[in-house]
Amino acid sequence: MLSPLVLPHITIIKKNMSKILILNGPNLNLLGTREPEIYGHDTLKDVEKLCVETAQHHKMDIDFRQSNHEGILIDWIQEAINNVDGVIINAAGYTHTSVSIHDALKMLTCPIVEVHLSDPETREEFRHFSYITPVAQAVIKGQGAQGYKQAVEFLAKVIN
Repeated sequence: MLSPLVLPHITIIKKNMSKILILNGPNLNLLGTREPEIYGHDTLKDVEKLCVETAQHHKMDIDFRQSNHEGILIDWIQEAINNVDGVIINAAGYTHTSVSIHDALKMLTCPIVEVHLSDPETREEFRHFSYITPVAQAVIKGQGAQGYKQAVEFLAKVIN
C-alpha cells in the first residue's frame, strides 16, 4: 500500500492594505461654494476622489469623513485607536479652539497629518494658533486640495 503524499503546510500571509482615516471638520461640507477665493472651487467630493486615487496608487485604503460636530470628530478619533495606520485631519475652526480634539489625537500611536486648504497664518490672528500642530508629525497648509494629496503621500512614505 502506498502512503499518502504529505505536503508541508503552506501559509500565505497577505498584508492588509494600510488604512488611513481622513477627518474633516465644520463647514468643509460646503467646499466649492463657501468662500472659494480662500478655499478654492474643489468640493469635498473632489477632495475625497483625489484622496482615494492617491491612496489606491500607494495601495492604501482610506476612510473619509466630515462632521460639523466636535463630539462626533472625537468619537471617530477614539474609534481609530489601534485601528488605523495614519490620520489626516482638517479640523477647520476646531483647529483653533478644541483642546478636546487635541487630547483625543494624543491617544493615537499612528502618525497624524494636519491639513489646511488655506494658510491660517496669513489670515486673521485668531487662526494663527493650532491645538492640532503639537500632536501632528506634519502640517500641510495653503496648498488647496493638493494638500490632502501631499498628506496621503507623506503617510505612504512614513507607513510603508
